[in-house]
Amino acid sequence: MHVDTTEVAWTVVKMLVVIFMLLNVTPIMVWVERRGSALIQDRPGPNRVGPMGLFQSFADALKFILKEDVIPAQANKWLYTLAPMFGLLPALTTMAVIPWGEPFLLYNVHRFGRTWFADVPRTFNPIVTDANVGILVIFALASLSVYGLATAGWSSANKYSLFGGIRASAQMISYELALTLSAVSALMVGGSLRLTEVVQSQRGTFVLFDFLRIPAWNCFSPAMWLSMIVFIVSAFAETNRLPFDFAEADSELVAGYHTEYASMTVTLFFGGWDIPWWNEPGTWWSSLLTMAFFVAKVVVCLLVFVWVRWTIPRLKYDLLMRLGWKVFLPMAVVNVVVVAWFMAKGWI
Repeated sequence: MHVDTTEVAWTVVKMLVVIFMLLNVTPIMVWVERRGSALIQDRPGPNRVGPMGLFQSFADALKFILKEDVIPAQANKWLYTLAPMFGLLPALTTMAVIPWGEPFLLYNVHRFGRTWFADVPRTFNPIVTDANVGILVIFALASLSVYGLATAGWSSANKYSLFGGIRASAQMISYELALTLSAVSALMVGGSLRLTEVVQSQRGTFVLFDFLRIPAWNCFSPAMWLSMIVFIVSAFAETNRLPFDFAEADSELVAGYHTEYASMTVTLFFGGWDIPWWNEPGTWWSSLLTMAFFVAKVVVCLLVFVWVRWTIPRLKYDLLMRLGWKVFLPMAVVNVVVVAWFMAKGWI
């Protein structure tokens, strides 16, 4: 079997870039979180370590590294140590199927056959793996974090940790159903489970009143408003962010807002890397612009996550579960029917 070494090399490079970005966005978002909350609450925030407190996140990381690693005497040491890996795995792997830029022609490969030569175009696609079931890969990997919470609670040999792990697992499972069903609407419009095709389906514009052109993003489609609201609110609950942060704390391994759902929201409802009112020519410089635009959209989503955390108070747990099962899940099912009706009418 022939192995394309060039393609393998590019895939490795893209993997390293994604991992580097994810690992470095953590201290950046910790600083944004603390400075943003200070701005909202009219207080200074971190301002001692480095200019404007920029090095405070690195000081905190160093503190955690140097802290003594204590394992409870009655804990299952193997599972207690392994449980955080279930939280780290989705954060580092789900970005592999998220398209973060426009593909472009990289160069021509001069390939030698038996009796002929041919120039074979090679396209650079800013995505680690363009899987034909990309959205299923994300949901499958994200579901592993449920096992991490339950395993951590049980292996600690502490009844309070066990209760917390079970409660957090129930919360994530409840909102994962609504989250998945709300994403189905975007997949129906895109006509594919491949996220690159979901982004491609949101290119172009809608025309309102025969003169007003707006981007053809799903967030602007009347049929998608309900699913977008369900998806965003469920993402808060799925990532244990306020007002649903019953299982999170500042010392947790993965703090939700800088993992996978911000980029998923951009991909499914905000056009991914698409730049509105501009037909991307498919060159390397336009691809860089689309990557920058994708990052800008993700940054806006992250800032909204920070803003909501310091604006809305925490819900009661019974209200949280009632909202997930009796409100958001039926809303997601109804929206699938609404989108199917719009598609049958030819409106989307």
